[in-house]
Amino acid sequence: MKSFHIEKPKDEIRPYLQEKIDNLTKPKGSLGMLEDLAMQIGWIQRTLEPKLTNPCHIVFAGDHGIAAEGVSPSPQEVTYQMIANFWAGGAGINFLARQHHFDLKIVDAGVNFDFKAEDPIINKKIRKSTRNYLHEAAMTQEEMELAIERGAECAQACFDEGCNVISFGEMGITNTSSSALWMTYLTGIPLDKCIGAGCDHTGNIISHKYNVLKQSMENYKGDGSVTDIMAYFGGYEMVMTVGAMLKAAELRMIILIDGFIMTNCILMASKLNPEVLNYCIFGHQGDEAGHKLLLDYLKAKPILNLGLRLGEGTGALCAYPIIESSVRMINEMNSFKKIQVTKYF
Repeated sequence: MKSFHIEKPKDEIRPYLQEKIDNLTKPKGSLGMLEDLAMQIGWIQRTLEPKLTNPCHIVFAGDHGIAAEGVSPSPQEVTYQMIANFWAGGAGINFLARQHHFDLKIVDAGVNFDFKAEDPIINKKIRKSTRNYLHEAAMTQEEMELAIERGAECAQACFDEGCNVISFGEMGITNTSSSALWMTYLTGIPLDKCIGAGCDHTGNIISHKYNVLKQSMENYKGDGSVTDIMAYFGGYEMVMTVGAMLKAAELRMIILIDGFIMTNCILMASKLNPEVLNYCIFGHQGDEAGHKLLLDYLKAKPILNLGLRLGEGTGALCAYPIIESSVRMINEMNSFKKIQVTKYF
């Protein structure tokens, strides 16, 4: 499988960043998480004057064979219908991308639909939908490796356009089921704690969803390795996201993490290369059951908690203005050395 050379950012600059932050015209530590974010971004970029340039948001889309088992109240065609909504500019992620000036890219990773050549979508399709993992592996090892490579290509393309801050979202009916299985296998947290209602706001489907996923685990005869779990239970859009996250970290980009599904993708990426987590900023704690447990497992401190559970990357983009504020703080505030203000801490 494709390997990624991800370096932990050098620590030599950290004391200089801390000194600069501490000597801005404010009591030490009084800007809280803004100070933490400025430290992390400066550390990643190895500079006392960090910058955010050409932010990009990629939505990877794919369908799942497990949808045949009725684990979601939404029919599979919603996946491609929502892609048309993205094109029309009317989805949740669209207004946030416009508001925060993100370049929005939509990628067909494995949608069960024939798009036209002229459609405004990036074609990285592996196959029309994964297979049904109740009975067999969702994808072959070869397909998984191809998805990793194609996801990495997408992150590289954004970098080549001058992007240094990137976020990811997904569109794929039943991908909370795949995410719950990744979570339970990779963290050891019991399956019932990992399962949420997904797009079913009533919660009525949870019992059936649990029974199908539990049976899928009982039917699994793989070797339990990280890559085997990724291929057996994953979605093409999820595996492409893993590849894109690993490549973004290799390129020393700042990675904004969205909700439950994207947090499971960074969990999977971290099992392949733990250094990827150094490049991550967690946008929010979502309302999907299991997300808080997963964030706690990763020792992640999300910026927001707005009760969101839409996906698409909406929580990551909602958090972006706060990330921008942290960069403005370190670059635009005066220091005590520059102006005649007595230190008041």
